Amino acid sequence: MRDLDSQVPYWDGVAASKTFTHPLHPPWLDELGGTGEGIGRTAVLDYGCGYGRTLGELAGHGFHDLTGVDSSPGMIERARRRHPTMRFAVLDAPPELPFQDAAFDAVLLFAVLTCIPGDDAQRRLVGELRRVLRPGGVLYVSDLLFQDDERNSARYDRDADRYGRYGVFETSDGAICRHHSREWLTTLLGALDIEATRTVPVATMNGHRSTGVQILARAPGLSRRPRRRRARRAP
Repeated sequence: MRDLDSQVPYWDGVAASKTFTHPLHPPWLDELGGTGEGIGRTAVLDYGCGYGRTLGELAGHGFHDLTGVDSSPGMIERARRRHPTMRFAVLDAPPELPFQDAAFDAVLLFAVLTCIPGDDAQRRLVGELRRVLRPGGVLYVSDLLFQDDERNSARYDRDADRYGRYGVFETSDGAICRHHSREWLTTLLGALDIEATRTVPVATMNGHRSTGVQILARAPGLSRRPRRRRARRAP
């Protein structure tokens, strides 16, 4: 069976066609350091950046120290075409990142956990993101909750035994995805301080309306002010 936590062939195959829609919540941009001169001094990493949609939105709000990484070469190729002045890198061995400790003021994790079915793989990812966050830095998560509609309930029931977990299922076009309980996400982010949550409607990549959750979590530390960018090893 293929590695369910690293589905690069699938993502490369759909890199030119999929559209991602998880919304960026403007009131939370201040927490990323997006006020006044803080915009220019805020180093942001988008993990699982896809084709760079969210980084493009941040650039429109005035952020410019932006880095995107993804395990899919096809997605990164599309991102570079769309945003030729931004920094993008393909991850050769996710979740390991080619950056120093405390290199970023903020990390985005948009619709990534849904692509990682395993508990241990999710824990490793959050641990690595915690490593590259500065003390007091922000992790902004957006992902999908368990859905209560008949279509999703049927998929959860159909695939629970096959994948060993209720909520993990195969989509009609071959992706293995996971929906989450709020309790699991709280546990997963337990090393961080959760400062805010919001429930959001989200159109999935296949066009279905779903319920998502966004979480703003902060790494322990005294400083909440973005610091000037530290040296990072360029990908």
